[in-house]
Amino acid sequence: MTKGSPGVPHALDEVEVLKQAARDVRSIVIRTTHGAGCGHTGGSLSEADILTVLYFNVMNVDPARPDWSDRDRFILSKGHASPGYYAVLAKRGYFPEEMLKTFDQIDSLLQGHPDMRKTPGVDMSTGSLGQGLSVGIGMALGGRANGQAFHTFVLLGCGEIQEGQVWEAAMYAGAHRVSRLSAIIDYNKVQLSGRMEDVLSTEPLPEKWTSFGWRVMECDGHDVGALLRVLREAKNVTDQPVAVIAHTVKGKGVSFMEHQFAWHGKAPNDAEASRALAELALQ
Repeated sequence: MTKGSPGVPHALDEVEVLKQAARDVRSIVIRTTHGAGCGHTGGSLSEADILTVLYFNVMNVDPARPDWSDRDRFILSKGHASPGYYAVLAKRGYFPEEMLKTFDQIDSLLQGHPDMRKTPGVDMSTGSLGQGLSVGIGMALGGRANGQAFHTFVLLGCGEIQEGQVWEAAMYAGAHRVSRLSAIIDYNKVQLSGRMEDVLSTEPLPEKWTSFGWRVMECDGHDVGALLRVLREAKNVTDQPVAVIAHTVKGKGVSFMEHQFAWHGKAPNDAEASRALAELALQ
C-alpha cells in the first residue's frame, strides 16, 4: 500500500488524522510496555509523531510487500525505542496489533530490539547505538549504484549522537554528498541517566551537522504539520544528505513521564498505566 492508497491520510484533514494516529500509537506504547513489564517508554512516546508522519504519509512503502525493492527505507538507530516502532508498524498493517501482546517474549517476532530476520517491515536490526547511520549510508549508496530513487530515513536518539561512529558516518556522508538520505534526531534532550546538558552536551547541534556538509532543518517534533513540511522537503533533496533536528519531549503526552530520565527504560505499573491512558484519551 503506497502513499495515497486507501487507509493512508492524504485529504485536507490529513494533519488531524495523523494527530489521532499518533495519539493511538502512544496509547499502544503504554499498553505494550505495561503488558510486558518492560520496554523503553519515554523515547517511544517522543518518537510517535515522527514515525506516524513517516509511515502514514511521507514514506513510499507497501505493508503487503515489505521486501519491495523500491520502497523507502527506515532504520530505527535508537533500537531500544522499539515499542513505538512496533506500534506504528502494526497500525500500518505489517502485522496484527494483537501480536504486540507478545512484545519481548522468547521466540516472539517482536524482540526488545528490532530484528530484520523476524519482524515484517524492519529494514535493519538495531540496538547497538551509533551504527544505524552508517548502515543508512550503505543503503543510500546501494540505491544510487542500482539506479533506484528510494529515500533512506534514519532515526537517531539524542543521547546516541554522543557516539563517535555517528560523526564518522556524518563526515563520510557529507564529504561524499550521499543523497536521498535523511538523519532525523529525536532531540528530547534526555538520555538514560539525565539531561544531555548535564551528561554530555552535543550543542551547537545545527552548526555541527552543517559543518559536516549536511543540509540542516529544524522543527517541533510534535507539530504534525511542521513534520509533514520538513520531512517532505527533506525527501526532495537530491544533492546532499539532510539532518532533521526534531525538538521533542521525552515521555510526550503523559504528564508524569515528560522530561523524566527515569522513564527512559521503565514500564508503567497498573496504576501508572491507567493514569497514562486516561490522560492520552483526553488529548
